[in-house]
Amino acid sequence: MMDMGGSQSDELEFCLGTEQDFEQVLDISEGSHDGLDYMAVTYHCWLKEPGRMVFLAKKQGKVVALESALLVDGGETVVLQGLRVHPAQRGLGVAGAIQRHVSQYLRTHCPLVATRRLARGDDPGPEALSKYRLLSREAILTLCGEVSELGPFLVDLERKLGQEAGREGVPQPVLLSQEAAETLVLSEHVVRNLLPAGNIINDWEPLKPIESNLEILRRRGLTWVADRAELPAALSLCTTPYRVPYRPDAYHFNINIFGSDQTRARLVFLAQLRQLLPSLCGYVIFHNYVHPSLWPGMREFCRSSAGVSLFRDYWEELMLETDI
Repeated sequence: MMDMGGSQSDELEFCLGTEQDFEQVLDISEGSHDGLDYMAVTYHCWLKEPGRMVFLAKKQGKVVALESALLVDGGETVVLQGLRVHPAQRGLGVAGAIQRHVSQYLRTHCPLVATRRLARGDDPGPEALSKYRLLSREAILTLCGEVSELGPFLVDLERKLGQEAGREGVPQPVLLSQEAAETLVLSEHVVRNLLPAGNIINDWEPLKPIESNLEILRRRGLTWVADRAELPAALSLCTTPYRVPYRPDAYHFNINIFGSDQTRARLVFLAQLRQLLPSLCGYVIFHNYVHPSLWPGMREFCRSSAGVSLFRDYWEELMLETDI
């Protein structure tokens, strides 16, 4: 067991997670993220991932909290993910206790780490935000529907895009190889003009566009699409779909779109869905992360007579950073 600290920790023990803790981790995660919790899929992967540590807080031998820390940017930055507390322990300072423990562990065992970075799906207010540097805000358009309705939905949206393009026609987006995607995300054009605050954001992982982070992106099994191969106006990545507890046949995936051109963002969005459609089944709920200026137009664009609808109204992903 690891050292403890703080008044709340008088009743807590801290340790690194193991395979044997899995069922208890699922117990404290029940009901998280509106039925879209990823922990059942990611926990085992996290335990094996290079550079990642999964911290648990236990009370009387039972898991009551979890937070994960992934070393990125060549070991100079840690990305914190997955914070959760057992429902019966919320409001008792447990979250603060495990966060303090993780910070102390990093200062002791990872002395190169100078920066802590995290993403939040809520606005914590001015007082809490004052403790961080706000890197960026990404708007999230969340859609859902039966996979059988996704094909007609795409046909409808492609018709709309064709009408908008008029005589010029709809440009053909480019499905990028891993090598081509890596070349683009490291390019000056993409870093300066497309990436939010100069960061690659994969799902809820903000990474600097540097060589040492490319291996992390390779592990994610991402699909990359751009509106054109050189000097793109829109670049996107899509995660591999995974099961979520929303309903027995539900899957979730994320599409991050970089760039603020409305038409080009729509183009790569549709291309990602077209690429994914043959492998999908059941029911899907998917997040589309876009520049906030694009959200109203994307929402209107996605209104369709097909059975794909809004899962959640406007919300944002905040990328935050602070010093260790």
